[in-house]
Amino acid sequence: MSFSADQPVKVACLGAGYFSQFHRRSWQRMETAVLAGVCDADMAKAEATGVAAYDELGTMLEAVKPHLLDIIVPPPGHAEAIRTALDYGVRWIICQKPFCQSLDEARAITRQAEDAGATVIVHENFRFQPWYRWIKLALEDRLIGDVLQMTFRLRPGDGQGERAYLDRQPYFQTMPRFLVHETAVHWIDTFRYLFGDAVAVYADLRQVNPVIAGEDAGHISFDHQNGVRTFFDGNRLLDHASDNTRRTMGEALIEGTTGTLDLLGDGSVGLRRFGQKERKVMLVANISDEFGGDCVHALQSHVIAGMLGEGAFENLASEYLKVIEVEGVIYESSKRRMKLELV
Repeated sequence: MSFSADQPVKVACLGAGYFSQFHRRSWQRMETAVLAGVCDADMAKAEATGVAAYDELGTMLEAVKPHLLDIIVPPPGHAEAIRTALDYGVRWIICQKPFCQSLDEARAITRQAEDAGATVIVHENFRFQPWYRWIKLALEDRLIGDVLQMTFRLRPGDGQGERAYLDRQPYFQTMPRFLVHETAVHWIDTFRYLFGDAVAVYADLRQVNPVIAGEDAGHISFDHQNGVRTFFDGNRLLDHASDNTRRTMGEALIEGTTGTLDLLGDGSVGLRRFGQKERKVMLVANISDEFGGDCVHALQSHVIAGMLGEGAFENLASEYLKVIEVEGVIYESSKRRMKLELV
């Protein structure tokens, strides 16, 4: 079902924490959308956005009557926010990742939304980062022949010491499941975007910083349907060579039968032909000040285009359930210390 309107899509945001700034700036840049309200339990945070402010979701939905609700709060608030939006007649919803608190909760709220005729898109934005969009096209064009494997080394360097994450996203410290549930889900989805569904995983997770409740480092390997293997090497304490370690969050190698692509911390992608030494820059460094090469704006623009019938949606909640399923198997694999197949 497409959205038909003679005026811009009216958007309301739930949540005015750290990451919400990137959502708001994106909406305010669009000609096809207008940001009409912001809600946060902390009224001062909502008012500081300069948008019509509310401290209760139902009150905002009644006053604003948005076409689209953008949910930008931690997982414990996702399901209830979606239920409330459905009760107030909202039929277009974006929800931040990680989506809900468990697979069962995500499945239940997805069914409820579908029964109400609503469309829920998960704000999984890493696949919209410009380097991964470029890499996807390069792989489809067989720039490096048959792809054999990809490695991503997560090195944001933001997880050291007693004050890790407190100045930006303090709830990170208390999440019982952290590295995979909050962070590695980005690459579960990105690997899936590039290479298709995983059919088996092996994980070895650990806690390095003792102030963090959950795991903050680990290795995860994935077998994909087409024979490609991917490897996630994550450590939130360590950094990589970049002026902004959160731009790419690390470095990647994609290796094929005729060459290798590399992703560096500046957002550039290079190509080295098989048997050669020289690296040729194929995608220049990204200088955007916005998060992840402006991937939030890319995703939100994609959603508005989909609402207007200008293309199919990526990241529908019903599809994203597969990411949550893989996440659960990863934790089970680490617990059992064995490779597990995905049904």
